[in-house]
Amino acid sequence: MSVLKASGLTKRFGSLTAVDGVSFEVRRNEIVGLLGPNGAGKTTVINMVLGVLEPSAGSVSIEGHDLARQRSRALACTNFMAVYAPLPGNLTVEQNLCVFGLVYDVPGLAARIETLIEQFDLKRLRRTRCGLLSSGEQTRVCLAKALLNRPQLLLLDEPTASLDPAAAQDVRAMIRAIAADGERGILWTSHNMYEVQEVCHRVLFLSKGRILLEGDPRQLPGQHGAASLEELFIRLAREPLAAEAAA
Repeated sequence: MSVLKASGLTKRFGSLTAVDGVSFEVRRNEIVGLLGPNGAGKTTVINMVLGVLEPSAGSVSIEGHDLARQRSRALACTNFMAVYAPLPGNLTVEQNLCVFGLVYDVPGLAARIETLIEQFDLKRLRRTRCGLLSSGEQTRVCLAKALLNRPQLLLLDEPTASLDPAAAQDVRAMIRAIAADGERGILWTSHNMYEVQEVCHRVLFLSKGRILLEGDPRQLPGQHGAASLEELFIRLAREPLAAEAAA
């Protein structure tokens, strides 16, 4: 079954069409990469899935709940993490988890916080203000926050963008484990093609608001005469019309 189903998603800002009839699904235990150059429409898609932006056309369904008609139920199944949305730096790790747990109305909150502190190796940092943490430590706290409400759909926008290679490798391993545990699906955006190839089960190439290609990131390059996923990404970014015609 699909955790997320987007059908004909379109977003217009005046005369500009930022997203143009995008349809895709994210299944349980699946990590789907949403790829494309800057301005392709990735963040606009995520904001429509989160209910931050209202689509000009199309629909979003999360766990079978239509976002437009059953907003509270749909969003209760969802959470989000991005490097541009840090947690309040003046609050400690534990305080942040407590505040967001209250926002999400998490049952058995104290026990849930303890579980996440253990899972993400945050014991020694629990009383440290988030503004004093390293980028890798902040990412771990943000992941813990994103799992507070046990979401079936997890949206990750460039989750490792600010990390050094070692920290990024650790976070990728954590996210793979998160996807494999339970019935969760993950939608992931990244410009790191090595990372995408290592982590994602399936990718969607977005350009000028439209999906050009979809498939296994380990097989797509060969299917389209490219030596690597990065080479294919560059080609699609530079010549989207030619790629769309070939598809």
